[in-house]
Amino acid sequence: MSMKIKSRKSHRLPGTFSDLVRLMPPMAIRDDIQHRNVLVVIDRLMQVERLSRGQADYLETLVELVETYEARQHALDVSDLGGTQMLKHVVGESSMSGSDLARLLGIHPTMGSKILGGQRRLTWDHAKILAAHFKLSPELFMD
Repeated sequence: MSMKIKSRKSHRLPGTFSDLVRLMPPMAIRDDIQHRNVLVVIDRLMQVERLSRGQADYLETLVELVETYEARQHALDVSDLGGTQMLKHVVGESSMSGSDLARLLGIHPTMGSKILGGQRRLTWDHAKILAAHFKLSPELFMD
């Protein structure tokens, strides 16, 4: 079972990777408590003005563990979204307008709103442009 560790900002962090491993061995994050504990150590390392090579390597290791955990725990299930719904979602999250969408796709300014309204469909080329812009798979934008 994981225990919460307290931030000890007054104590200096070790400078070598092996000493940092003794402080908190890097391992797969299994729960929110471990996640918070790793974030505390990351935060402490981020406050170091000049990281040693060991500290930088350790920080990179912890960040990768956090990214893996967060991707697994906070993955979005988009399997039930259609292409138009996905497009509306990412456009809304990006605070884009229909006109912005049209400019991105290189089409007439009125077509962006029509695509968002479901009156026009995206082409495969449009989906590829959107995928590159939003860093997603083009298939997500196709109905």
